[in-house]
Amino acid sequence: MMISGHRTHAVLESPYGPLTMVATDGVLSGLYMNLQRHRPAEELFGEREPDGRTPPFGQVVEQLEAYFAGELTDFDLPLALHGTPFQRTVWEALQEIPYGETISYGQLAQQIGKPSASRAVGLANGKNPISIIVPCHRVVGSSGSLTGYGGGLERKRRLLDFEHGVRTAEDPTATLF
Repeated sequence: MMISGHRTHAVLESPYGPLTMVATDGVLSGLYMNLQRHRPAEELFGEREPDGRTPPFGQVVEQLEAYFAGELTDFDLPLALHGTPFQRTVWEALQEIPYGETISYGQLAQQIGKPSASRAVGLANGKNPISIIVPCHRVVGSSGSLTGYGGGLERKRRLLDFEHGVRTAEDPTATLF
């Protein structure tokens, strides 16, 4: 899908490797890990902002740093999610999955009112353009197993373990699966 508008990008170092933040017309439209599946070509990111702490990325960086420090569990950022209506429905539903919890692709399909669409939900999940903030890593297989993740299964495991660790520190009765 071709996205129109003025695009800029900046790179943030994170515990999960470099994250490329992309803004379209000043609103976050992409957050990509290095070696991420479905990552657009670099030339589509627009000009590079030398300092990722200035608009439009300052608030994104602040919230990501708070997340990585275990101090933020809900992002509050304007997002420009560019995709098909079905993809956007899935991506919006992903944002409803509580921090430190997981659901299956089938449960997510049920949640959006498409109970037989778990494969389509999986495909839309894999095309999520804003990793971490739109938490596609919180979706697992029906048995609770880790399945496909655009950033790699090892990163998915690390993100889930991180969130679970923060959550259980706050609530020792919390469970991951």
